[in-house]
Amino acid sequence: MKDENHKQKKTSGLLFSFSLIFGFFTIATLIISAAAIYAVQMREYKAQKVEDIRNIGDYLERLIQESGEDFITYQKYYLEHFAEADIPFDFDEYHMAQRKYESLLARDGVKNVDSKNFDFDSFSEEAKMAYLVYIHEYWLLTFENARKTFNLPYTYYLVPKEDIYHMVYMIDGERTAKNANGEKTEQGEFLYLGDEYYDPPEKYQVQWRTWFTGKRQNDFEVWNNEWGHTYAYYTPLIINGKKLGLIGTEVEVAKVNKTILMTSIKISVCISLGLIACVILLLFFINTKYIKKIVVLESRMREFANEKNPSIAKRIQDEARGQNEISSLSRQFASLILELEEYMKNLLSTKKELNDTKILADEMNALAKKDALTGIRNKTAYDSEARRLEWKIADGETNFGIVMIDLNFLKRINDTYGHEQGDIAIKKLCIIICDIFKHSPVFRIGGDEFAVILENNDLENIDLLAAKFNSKIKLLAQDETLEPWEQVSAAIGWAVYNSSDKNLADVFRRADKNMYERKKEMKAQRVD
Repeated sequence: MKDENHKQKKTSGLLFSFSLIFGFFTIATLIISAAAIYAVQMREYKAQKVEDIRNIGDYLERLIQESGEDFITYQKYYLEHFAEADIPFDFDEYHMAQRKYESLLARDGVKNVDSKNFDFDSFSEEAKMAYLVYIHEYWLLTFENARKTFNLPYTYYLVPKEDIYHMVYMIDGERTAKNANGEKTEQGEFLYLGDEYYDPPEKYQVQWRTWFTGKRQNDFEVWNNEWGHTYAYYTPLIINGKKLGLIGTEVEVAKVNKTILMTSIKISVCISLGLIACVILLLFFINTKYIKKIVVLESRMREFANEKNPSIAKRIQDEARGQNEISSLSRQFASLILELEEYMKNLLSTKKELNDTKILADEMNALAKKDALTGIRNKTAYDSEARRLEWKIADGETNFGIVMIDLNFLKRINDTYGHEQGDIAIKKLCIIICDIFKHSPVFRIGGDEFAVILENNDLENIDLLAAKFNSKIKLLAQDETLEPWEQVSAAIGWAVYNSSDKNLADVFRRADKNMYERKKEMKAQRVD
């Protein structure tokens, strides 16, 4: 009964753990996929909207360009006299203004006025103002009709002022009234013209990039103000090579985002249902195919731990079916039980063999740390000692130093007299080093390089010992009774650990550097 409860607990525990893992994976996948879908949909839908309102901007641009110089004249006069113009606020057609303008031309004797025969400067001031009213009503209605036809919230025409980053709403699709003093008001008889705003470039980058480059941008400007939250697209107006202003067309952000959001939710729901179904099937498969086998194997292992009966191995082998990893693990465990039984029988003899092997390993280790030519410790032994010093540094014990000694002219000796003589020079230098630094471990760490680790008495007397070494080398160089390869020449350098050192390597590098400085000094003396 206890085993059954334990089995059920294990099964439930594994299933619960896998359920949590797959549940987290499912949620993470849904969040990531929903975000990715939304991002892709947003990019594609925004691109489509850019294309749509770009086409509307192109349409308005073509209409304006067809008027040619007529529009240029209108814009120039508007910017100079918009404050004087009284245009009815609630007009819905421009023909009355057109007839008034034409009647004034007829009164003044102006005939055959068209885009090719248009001397605006010759008009009377009254006719010029009538022209402004007529043309403005025409273009304002054109922009408003385009907005209604294409179901846009806002269309307008902007002209930058000489004051940089100031925009004048010359044709404003959002009509604003003015009072008798020419100020903005909620209700009034006439239109408020020349509405001006400061649009900082760091906030409205697309708008100003369009104006300064004179090129359409494949991007929206986001507006969020009292008139709503919209995406704005700008089309630069260029007539006869002259850049005049920006045609603005806008689409509501909420409308765009709602469409994208609904599409993303629908796709995510479909993915969710499919993914949840797959996870359930996967958990069922894992439980049937793997977890139950793991529970059986765990039961047999516990049984062997309690009884130490090797016959359990046969039962495990019989229950291990298939070629999957769990069956392979079961067979391996059965083999381990059998091998363990055999191992226990031979434990005493094996222990003796291990002891013999240890002794041999210690002997080999000693040989591995010995330099074959000089008999002193080698680079392997130095590395072992370096690790010991690193541990001392970590414990706060930093009272040590390093000496570097390099044999000069070894290559010349080998090339001139032979390698046997080169070996004699190496061994002679080694004897000198060991004699002087008799209280410190000496290592041959390279062909012609020796290192000494200074501690205790040798560390305290390093200056005296180094001077003794240099004196010995100098005497050898002056001894004409010696063979050339016996007149050993070597450079010495040392360094003592200080607070600027982070580790043993820093001390080693300073000692090595000092040794090479000594080598240069010896070379300079030889040249002199």
